[in-house]
Amino acid sequence: MNRAAAPTTLAFVESPVQLLNLLEWAHTNTTDTGESLTVVVLSPLDPMSRGQLRRMADLAREEGLSVRWEEARGGAAAPFHTIASLTPLLRKARRIVIGDPFSRYVQLLLSITRARELVVVDDGTATMEFLAQLAAKQPLTRWHRKGRRGPRDILFAPTASAARRRLTPSARRSVEVFSSMPLEGAPPELRTTHNDFTWTRSRFGPPRITRTADLVGTSLVETGVVDVDSYITAVRTLAGTHNATRYFAHRREATDKLHRLHAETGLEIVRPDLPLELIARRGPIGHTILSFPSTVVHTLPLALAGTPVKVAVCDIDPSWLTETASPRAQGFLSGVTGTARDVQHLAPMHPTPATN
Repeated sequence: MNRAAAPTTLAFVESPVQLLNLLEWAHTNTTDTGESLTVVVLSPLDPMSRGQLRRMADLAREEGLSVRWEEARGGAAAPFHTIASLTPLLRKARRIVIGDPFSRYVQLLLSITRARELVVVDDGTATMEFLAQLAAKQPLTRWHRKGRRGPRDILFAPTASAARRRLTPSARRSVEVFSSMPLEGAPPELRTTHNDFTWTRSRFGPPRITRTADLVGTSLVETGVVDVDSYITAVRTLAGTHNATRYFAHRREATDKLHRLHAETGLEIVRPDLPLELIARRGPIGHTILSFPSTVVHTLPLALAGTPVKVAVCDIDPSWLTETASPRAQGFLSGVTGTARDVQHLAPMHPTPATN
């Protein structure tokens, strides 16, 4: 790509799921004439995310998108170099697409742009919290974080407030949310567009379906929400009850936890190289997919529409929460499962710990 050429639309993604949903958004906006779209990958540091993002970037290039990979976190000076190199494009782009309105990196970039159109594509269930906070005119704070703010939060507060104002529709700027999540309670002036995973279904599958069940992992332990012992015991009980044989690990799950899961449950641990929506659609996949509260209870029924695969969700029992979990955690997680459509709802596991 010629970096001097300013794209009409500039998109910023930091995770594989954001890039997948950007591809879905681009698929529904191909009728625009004279549009050019450049995807800027603000690369994270963890190897699993980077690997999935590399694969997704290849898919984006195959779809005709320009992709610019930025080592945005590769050292103390990296953010300054990245922002300086992107500033000319930010000032000229007519439309900005972002995947994570809670990202400090993205919030800083929003302070530079003059774009009159902003689009937010899904970063999973966080979109639900974003809409709720936007409607209530609250500071943008991730749901699993506790209320107290540290020095960095206080220092960054003016930029975060400016980002929230830019993400609020006005006479000067339109804001669209492209999402497969429930969008009830969104501000009325906000444009919302439903993502039904048309691109995913047209590009992959239908999958071969196995006779066993698959279980989807979460990073709730890693984010400090759920106790690790309770989680592993619940996984073992859920897998035994529903004849699950594989565990699809979340990209942020810790290796030592996954080793313990395999040892204590006998599940085959799978580290997907693409977002689960694509893995499931490509197959093979179990006849039932079991999940705790997660984005996939909303997205998999859409990606697997037209197949006999069932998605089942198990609520998080309040006793599994850690002492340090955010007071909002239980209500948010219950909302994730309660608003999921076309899924089977399972009661929380009340497992008996394994005996030695």
